[in-house]
Amino acid sequence: MAITFFGDPHGNFDAFHETVQHERPDVAIFLGDMGLHRPFEQEAADLLAAGGDLWWIVGNHDTDSEPYHDNLFNSKLADRNLGNRVIEVDGVRIAGLGGVFRGSIWHPRPKNEGDPEVPPVYRTREEFMKANARSLWRGGMPRKQRSTIFPEDFEILAQQKADILVTHEAPSNHQFGFAVIDRLAEQMGVHTIIHGHHHTDYDAVTENGINVIGVAKEGIYRLPRMCAELKY
Repeated sequence: MAITFFGDPHGNFDAFHETVQHERPDVAIFLGDMGLHRPFEQEAADLLAAGGDLWWIVGNHDTDSEPYHDNLFNSKLADRNLGNRVIEVDGVRIAGLGGVFRGSIWHPRPKNEGDPEVPPVYRTREEFMKANARSLWRGGMPRKQRSTIFPEDFEILAQQKADILVTHEAPSNHQFGFAVIDRLAEQMGVHTIIHGHHHTDYDAVTENGINVIGVAKEGIYRLPRMCAELKY
């Protein structure tokens, strides 16, 4: 089974459509920042018509505007949000952590080397909404904060097991990454993290021995069939 990961399209889905036309992946997983100008099911119609499956995580720019938000979260593919859940594809367990860290909620990177990680301002979305009742949008979280990582997301995922963790943010081996993602992956038993956001193709290994794949803007990463068969 062909599992293909797509880096941040930012509104340009040419690479996706070309891949669908020539390779017909069984499963497409988007790493956030779609920048959708029409409902997601319309943008992905060729994959869906070919019988392919699609999953996604939210990126920070997916809540920049109401159209971006609605074309994703109100689309017919809204239930394919991989955030805070684990799916199994051909025996490979894939988990998702969407969104980015924001200082108004939680930005767990030390200000200076050697400093402790910065504690969260709010642990849950419910706490945030109670404290910020006047800033709610459509009766719930403010639009921008719908692409923010909360500590409760880590708590949910830490109770699950997976082989691959798909994130928008990067783990600590990237210069703008976060060690908390390394630790979450280790807790989950993950062997590989695949992320977008930083628009760079690279591969690395975290200090705790987890493989990392960064996928560039409009980039593509194809999970090796041999790896899928071995289930790592």
